[in-house]
Amino acid sequence: MAASIHMSEPEGTAISEAMIERLVHTFYGRVRQDDLIGPIFNAKVADWDDHLAKLCAFWSSVILRSGRYDGRPLRPHLMLPLEGRHFDRWLDLFERTSLDVLPRNAALLFIDRARRIADSFEMSIGTQHGEIRPPRHQARRLPA
Repeated sequence: MAASIHMSEPEGTAISEAMIERLVHTFYGRVRQDDLIGPIFNAKVADWDDHLAKLCAFWSSVILRSGRYDGRPLRPHLMLPLEGRHFDRWLDLFERTSLDVLPRNAALLFIDRARRIADSFEMSIGTQHGEIRPPRHQARRLPA
């Protein structure tokens, strides 16, 4: 049976900007080294310092509702050659990294949001190709 995560508030998670920065930097360090998705990111990101700062602001806005991010994250992803296997790998790495560097309750909150984002992006990319793609990430098992 798959582990389903349903969280709506960061209650009891004590998430800080420093935790977000640690997660983002650790995760994208792993992404950059990954054989499957690393080449996609490395080919598109010219300035990793700037990109990581934007990603920290994004996750701060998603998790802490800080309002620090004002971009449109879907648009650049629509231009990438992303397939289901890329989303699967992104989530595998994100979930493992979250559980490695964050307290469990905080990690579960980030994982929930990441799964929702992956579903949204994957469905939007499908729509761009005239396909209907159902959400498939909420029922994923947590990494061991």
